[in-house]
Amino acid sequence: MKILFAGPSLPDAAALSGDAVEVRPPAAHGDVLGAVRAGATAIGIVDGNFEHVAPVWHKEILHALDQGVAVLGAASMGALRAAECDTFGMVGIGRIYEDYASGRRVDDADVTMLHGPAELGYPALSLPLVNVEATLDRLEAEETLEKYDISTLRTAARRLFYKERTWSSVIKSAGAAANRKGLLQLLHAAAVDQKRADALALLHVLAGFDAKTPVKRGNWTFRATSLWRSVADQPIA
Repeated sequence: MKILFAGPSLPDAAALSGDAVEVRPPAAHGDVLGAVRAGATAIGIVDGNFEHVAPVWHKEILHALDQGVAVLGAASMGALRAAECDTFGMVGIGRIYEDYASGRRVDDADVTMLHGPAELGYPALSLPLVNVEATLDRLEAEETLEKYDISTLRTAARRLFYKERTWSSVIKSAGAAANRKGLLQLLHAAAVDQKRADALALLHVLAGFDAKTPVKRGNWTFRATSLWRSVADQPIA
């Protein structure tokens, strides 16, 4: 059984995965442990909860790897955890993971976004910085905007709180008053959803994953500490 934790980064994950992968809501503390106990042979983490609940724990990822369960991460919380746990065998996928793993990106907030409820398909209410910067990279490569304007927009986007970041707020923060409507249209037309692209890449790998592939990496031993035992003894939903 293959399990994918996904939400706002890939709201149509269930439709895309078909019967190959069981899709569950964004992962929180205890969900990876629950997936292992449910018999998962491979687990993909794209999205995770973090603000109002405890986030997915590194220790449960290590437990999964120790049990021979593959754990893959990309796009959002999955990219963060993969960059932190790849030494132990977790597999990171995509540009966002690579940015964190290489140290080019360090702030966890770069992948966060405000969104609506699952019942409405997780509608995006703000822009994650990783998508803003991927879009500006595209415009720079295509030489659609002047480098000075791109630099100004990057700086403006980075100083905005993640819940307040939209293309309109980025333009306003950058002080780009001239031809504001035209710039907004250009940014929307050229928008790159890097989180979705990375999540799709993970889904492709997860769907074709060979359960016989070794997953644990390095010479390490899982330690069932007293804290781990106290958590593991709790009922898992």
